[in-house]
Amino acid sequence: MNTNARGSRPPAWAAALAGVTAGAVGLGVAELVAGLTTASASPVVSVGGAMVDRTPAALKDWAIRTFGENDKTVLVAGIVVVVALIAAALGLIARWRVGYGTAGLAAFGVVGIIAAVSRPDSGPLDFLPSMVGAAAGAWTLVLLFRRAGATAPPGTEPAPEPGTEPGTEPDTEPGTAETGTGPGIGAGSGGRAEPTTPAGPSVRRAGADLYAFDRRKLLTGVAVGAGVAGAGVVTGRLLAGRGDVTSARRSVARMLPRPAVAAKPLPAGADLRIRGLAPFVTPNYEFYRVDTALVVPGVDPRSWTLKIHGMVDRPVELTFADLLRRPLVEADVTLTCVSNDVGGPYVGNARWLGARLADVLREAGIRRDADMLLSVSQDGWTSGTPVDVVMDGRDALLAVAMNGEVLPAAHGFPVRQVVPGLYGYVSATKWITEIKVTRFDEDTAYWTPRGWAPRAPIKTQSRIDVPREGDSVPAGRTTVAGVAWAQHRGVDAVEVQVDGGEWRRATLAEVPGPDTWRQWSIDWDFAPGGHTIAVRATDATGYTQTAAVAPPAPDGATGHHTIRVRAG
Repeated sequence: MNTNARGSRPPAWAAALAGVTAGAVGLGVAELVAGLTTASASPVVSVGGAMVDRTPAALKDWAIRTFGENDKTVLVAGIVVVVALIAAALGLIARWRVGYGTAGLAAFGVVGIIAAVSRPDSGPLDFLPSMVGAAAGAWTLVLLFRRAGATAPPGTEPAPEPGTEPGTEPDTEPGTAETGTGPGIGAGSGGRAEPTTPAGPSVRRAGADLYAFDRRKLLTGVAVGAGVAGAGVVTGRLLAGRGDVTSARRSVARMLPRPAVAAKPLPAGADLRIRGLAPFVTPNYEFYRVDTALVVPGVDPRSWTLKIHGMVDRPVELTFADLLRRPLVEADVTLTCVSNDVGGPYVGNARWLGARLADVLREAGIRRDADMLLSVSQDGWTSGTPVDVVMDGRDALLAVAMNGEVLPAAHGFPVRQVVPGLYGYVSATKWITEIKVTRFDEDTAYWTPRGWAPRAPIKTQSRIDVPREGDSVPAGRTTVAGVAWAQHRGVDAVEVQVDGGEWRRATLAEVPGPDTWRQWSIDWDFAPGGHTIAVRATDATGYTQTAAVAPPAPDGATGHHTIRVRAG
């Protein structure tokens, strides 16, 4: 039965506002339930994660270049805006029949359920947030339309005028009033009274009045709904914070052993200490973050395990305590994201502490024909690392600390993989829980089917940090400085060119080994006017980086970092 009476539909703006409010309540309640169960089961997070997984590589690369580490915030904001627009549309549809709007909200719930339960790390209750949220949204939509006077309570019809039957017209003619059979004022010969007073409202009109639009009730309901939505989101986030790993990190900090093999002290000249130049050691809070996780996984080290299986003689399963009992090694390693454009910010250097991955793999007994380590993150992301790179003696680690601190949650707490010389997408698995020893021709990692190369050694690169693009610099002698990297090969030379002239060698800072970036600087006499500055690096193999420009996909960007400045 259509519960909207003819002529009783609310204005379009009111219907759209009711739809948006219903959608907001649905999301707020879903966030609350997700806080009580699993934060990653939130419909915004699960649908957003599904969108990330299905987004073309080129679009992801554009998002990273455009929004940087805020790409996830932009995605979530975009999802909320789209949901609001669709909810408004469902409110407009509900003007014709409220059931259509509630059916649309139910469909949204189904989408959220599918996204939540299909995630690799889904749990048995992950369907609840979307289901309960959709039910709350549908109920809110019906309630708001009732408050607006647009629907009758279920099973009711407009009350008929006394003396009439439901569904029939009154037995009077327009402009007359029935007086009964007795004599009355102004009675005529036919026994019908002449009208002496204005006629009252008709039954149909009385029925319509029962459904008249009530702006005040609607806006009151909207305000309450907005409060419920906001309270749901805030409370849900607070409840989700119960799984925060801050206390767990404190506990690990107290039990973190000293390294069995400590890194050598940094050379005195490792950091040139030039204002504006990236420091040799990147502070943890400034270290770049690029991953697919919309919600940072909160992994309890007490229940964490690492399973090593596949093409091995003896499958291994390590607990966190097992890992800490192993000899731990310190190593200075620079990490680089393959999405980094020439001159980009997605590179950083840190001192890592962890167990040697090669030692663990030897204990498992890797079979001779295995050539790939398929590592798996807590959230289901996968990385394919060449076996020969890990086993060649470099400091490939299962890291538990970063720059003297327990791993930050955003950087993989409690354990992450660090392999020098490879871009992060084939080496630097955060929140690692599993390593399958396999072959590249049998398994593929997350990014490979999305157009990225299965093997990705880091390319020799250099960057100008001082001055910046578009800066004004003093005419005369000015310092130009930056960093260069060629992990596991090392940087042997850096050259600077101004306005297409000769290449001049820069002064290089000291480094503790070949796995870190290297600072460089040069003083240049600039004539007044505009200038173009370019830089290139040469690694320890004798290779000088190419000037040919290539985008990050499929295996890393190339070209000379070039900036324009004005001297005066």
